Amino acid sequence: MNKKLLCAALLGGLGVAQAASAQTFDDRWYVSSDIGYNHQDSSRDTENAMFATLGLGKFISPVWSLEGQVNWQNPKANSNEDLWWSQYGVSLDLRRHFIAEGRNWNPYILMGLGYQRAEQEYNNFPNPDSPGQREDGHLAGKFGLGVMGDLGRVGIRTELAARFDMDGNSCDPSRVGCFDSGNSNFTDVLASVGVVIPLGPEPMAPVGPAPVAPNCAD
Repeated sequence: MNKKLLCAALLGGLGVAQAASAQTFDDRWYVSSDIGYNHQDSSRDTENAMFATLGLGKFISPVWSLEGQVNWQNPKANSNEDLWWSQYGVSLDLRRHFIAEGRNWNPYILMGLGYQRAEQEYNNFPNPDSPGQREDGHLAGKFGLGVMGDLGRVGIRTELAARFDMDGNSCDPSRVGCFDSGNSNFTDVLASVGVVIPLGPEPMAPVGPAPVAPNCAD
């Protein structure tokens, strides 16, 4: 009886080992592109705007992915839509995916750190050099959540994130002479939908020699 129980345990262990050895994750590089809506912090005195991104990343484990991304958007000043207001930047985003077997759609959370560039025109009257312009770069952090779906050759994702923009030299475009807006930190809300395209052939599960099963006949 003890021998049969031991054999059953060994067979079960072999099955688990085979399943574990067959598991893998897709670590191919991928390109991504997102388009969405940037709800600007009201303290900026700018209109909300569409934005777009382009990224390159890969899964570094079965549940973690790392992606470098560039973004750009061109909101307009509320006080004067003729004044140029441009934002663009780069970020490194880490995503934690909550993947369940047999499910094509899986949620994730993201954390990112990056650099944003602002180019802003402002009212400089009566200076003949008007409008004036300021150009500044600053750090930005990003936190959010999303859902990613597997459609076969192409993945699709939808995402909602908050970007904390440390723009300490922001100007109030409605005030003459580019006075400080009174804020050094802004929170913009980003809602987007995008595609994820893996590069190269789909990886195959490793195949090793079949383990020898114990003889449980006796």
